[in-house]
Amino acid sequence: MMLQKLEQLKALFAQMERALIAYSGGVDSTLVAKIATDVLGDRAIAVTAVSPSLLPEELEDAQVQAAQIGIVHKIIQTHEMDNPNYTSNPVNRCYFCKSELHDTLKPLAKEWGYPYIVDGVNADDLRDYRPGIQAAKERGVRSPLAEMGVTKAEVRQLSQQLGLSWWDKPAQPCLSSRFPYGEEITVSKLQRVGRAEIYLRKLGWQNLRVRSEGDTARIELMPDLIKDFVAQTDLVALTAAFQSYGFVYVTLDLEGYRSGKLNQVLSAPMASR
Repeated sequence: MMLQKLEQLKALFAQMERALIAYSGGVDSTLVAKIATDVLGDRAIAVTAVSPSLLPEELEDAQVQAAQIGIVHKIIQTHEMDNPNYTSNPVNRCYFCKSELHDTLKPLAKEWGYPYIVDGVNADDLRDYRPGIQAAKERGVRSPLAEMGVTKAEVRQLSQQLGLSWWDKPAQPCLSSRFPYGEEITVSKLQRVGRAEIYLRKLGWQNLRVRSEGDTARIELMPDLIKDFVAQTDLVALTAAFQSYGFVYVTLDLEGYRSGKLNQVLSAPMASR
């Protein structure tokens, strides 16, 4: 099954002849970039959009991974923070983010001679509430993984089979996803969340989120690690660090980390869209 899907993905890129990959450095878009490069060689290009909602660590990872894959990698700036429809943080915030991304990429692709723009959306993403997918579709973006029915688990399997050392890299959505819908997003808020997550990763904790609500930071870790975290971490030093970043209160979510947790406040029909 995996071999068949890999061959289908290769055939899809062979038909494209030239492709621009909207490349975040996450495991999904990196797999797409790898397969595109294997098929198209220098007729594939990866483009990463940089804005305050992207962790500097993620940009560094994207650059390292692109170099290992051997794909041409360009960096552009996007300006979703200039759009009040984005910064007001409505439930469809991601729609405005992806609109900005692809409205920036589309003219560049045309100028550079790439008839196709592709992203890393996978089959599982279609079952979640992802308003950004609609924005990409409206602009003619292709999603090879979703088109071939490749799930997140299969993305990791394929990445491992292709020898990509980051096949088990944790998901890392943009920093704006750390805020409850309706709370205004600012550059300073994004920066303090980013610094807080970097602090925790430097302590050795990887698959995590720091959710921000008002003056409160809520740390989410994998449930089976919560006891170890409390026992092993200097909580006084951690609190002082977070307060130096601008938080007033620091809490630990006892339920633990769960992807898409902020979407649980949405109505059932909307969350299933």
